[in-house]
Amino acid sequence: MAAFHSSPLSLGFSPCPNDTFIFDALVHGKVPAGGMSFRERLEDVETLNRLVLEKALDISKISYHLLGHVREEYALLRAGGALGRGCGPLVVAREVKDMAGLAGKKIAVPGQYTTAALLLRLFDPSLENIIFLPFHEIMPAVAAGRVDAGVIIHESRFTFQEHGLTQLLDLGVWWEETTGAPIPLGGIVARRSLGRETLLAIDTAIRASVEFAITDPAAANTYIRAHSQEMSDEVCAAHIDLYVTPFSLDLGDEGVAAVTTLLERAENAGIIPVSTVPLFAC
Repeated sequence: MAAFHSSPLSLGFSPCPNDTFIFDALVHGKVPAGGMSFRERLEDVETLNRLVLEKALDISKISYHLLGHVREEYALLRAGGALGRGCGPLVVAREVKDMAGLAGKKIAVPGQYTTAALLLRLFDPSLENIIFLPFHEIMPAVAAGRVDAGVIIHESRFTFQEHGLTQLLDLGVWWEETTGAPIPLGGIVARRSLGRETLLAIDTAIRASVEFAITDPAAANTYIRAHSQEMSDEVCAAHIDLYVTPFSLDLGDEGVAAVTTLLERAENAGIIPVSTVPLFAC
């Protein structure tokens, strides 16, 4: 395959174990990339969301919530994302005992454009006392009483009880029971201006990186641990097992339907603008 770009393409993803697991082979030249090279930028998901909103990255992991705001400029790719069952955001609290008790209470969410924020709004639009915090600050804020509840993501779902918190709602379970679909958390997008051929080549390269990681999971250990030093080996492994699914190789019909359902519900709720642009480059 001929080279598409002589200069590296900017590639954003998070330092979370599922992302470093998925992208290790790609950014370290362990799989063919069609002559392309990549300059990775590791940031938390809400920072990535805002970089894409500013059109500052060529390719990036983003929240599916943000996709509803950028699909005119960015196409969704079929490989590399986080979509599955039993992996949704959790609403946790210290004193409040149930969701009804959150009326008027201060709730922390991990960013304005996260899927966690979108799901909370879809669940109960009346919950309006929302503050935005980096995801790793939410559990300490709830535990300290600075907020009444928080919506937690990533490895926090494995450790919230250690902070003296209780689960009020699993937004992923709510979504699955309401729609019958898996929960779309984050996907990979690339600039439409790169052109269809390049977008297809990027998707193929990312899929090869996922396949490499699944076939030889230990190969990414050094890269994963370099970005997750505060996480135990057990939590790190559980994180990868939960968020790297068959949908990470290819969304498939079921994954596409789940994403479409999420975006349609967000459109109907007036949370994202209506768009007729196809999700994918082809």
